[in-house]
Amino acid sequence: MTNVIVAFSKAEDAKKIKNILMKNGFMVSAVCTSGAQTVNSADELGSGIVVCGCRFADMVYQEIYDCIPKGVQMLLVASPNQWSTSAPEDVVCLGLPLKVQDLLSTMGMMMETLSRNRKKLKSQKKDRSKEEVETIKLAKELLMERNHMSEMEAHRYIQKCSMDSGTNMVETAQMIMSLINR
Repeated sequence: MTNVIVAFSKAEDAKKIKNILMKNGFMVSAVCTSGAQTVNSADELGSGIVVCGCRFADMVYQEIYDCIPKGVQMLLVASPNQWSTSAPEDVVCLGLPLKVQDLLSTMGMMMETLSRNRKKLKSQKKDRSKEEVETIKLAKELLMERNHMSEMEAHRYIQKCSMDSGTNMVETAQMIMSLINR
């Protein structure tokens, strides 16, 4: 499920948008009333969609856009004269007055785009640097020596620990080395 952050300077506007989205099956992870809250929430989630207004007490949408992670898309809800010439190319804009169906269909399209991008990233082969390969090799050697594993068993062990913990193999190898070398 894709994370959604609803951010408007007026709490009642944010609440209305949140309710519309939740009634229609979208998961709203955070509701924010300032730019700083929005950026913090986006950093914590790492990916998703920020549905926001144009101006906040501490920031405007452009500043939020510049601060959020690459995996977070922005849906700007504002009157067209506020964004018609200045919105970045990949910010999706909806004009006011907002029609519920326009909001829902736009969110659906953005969710589909995020899903497609995630699949594309997962399918790309990740090349490891020499240092990363060496770290994994050292962790395997430690496991082989200490736990009498074959190289394949050590590799599978690191791979399984990596999947179980939600970290990549290099981080898992580093953790194994730090635990064994205490």
